[in-house]
Amino acid sequence: MFLDILKAFIVGGIICAAGQLLIDYTKLTPARILTGYVVAGVVLSAVGIYKPIAEFAGAGATVPLTGFGHLLAEGIRKSVAEDGFLGVFTGGLTSAAGGITAAILFGLIAAAVFKQKDKK
Repeated sequence: MFLDILKAFIVGGIICAAGQLLIDYTKLTPARILTGYVVAGVVLSAVGIYKPIAEFAGAGATVPLTGFGHLLAEGIRKSVAEDGFLGVFTGGLTSAAGGITAAILFGLIAAAVFKQKDKK
C-alpha cells in the first residue's frame, strides 16, 4: 500500500512540476497549459503510452488533467468499438459524465454557501 502511495506521489509530482516549469519559463497562460494537459492525455492515450502510466501510478496519473484526457480517449475508444462512428461523438461525454456532474454540483454548492467578493 505504501508503495502505491509513493508511486502516485512521484508520478503526480512530476506532472505538476512540469506544469510549474511551463508557468515559470514560458509565456503560456495557465489556461493554455491546462488545455495542453488535457490534449496531451488524449494523445498519449491514443498512442498507448498513458494507460501503462495510469496503471502504474493510479491516482497520481488519473487525477491530474492528463487523466481527464485519458478518460475521454478511453471512453471514445470503447464507444467506437460498440457503436461505430457515432461513438466518436458520444463516448467522451459518456465516460466523463460522473466527473462533470460532480464538478457542476460542487460548484453550485460552493456558490450557494459562500458569499461573492469583488477582486479589489
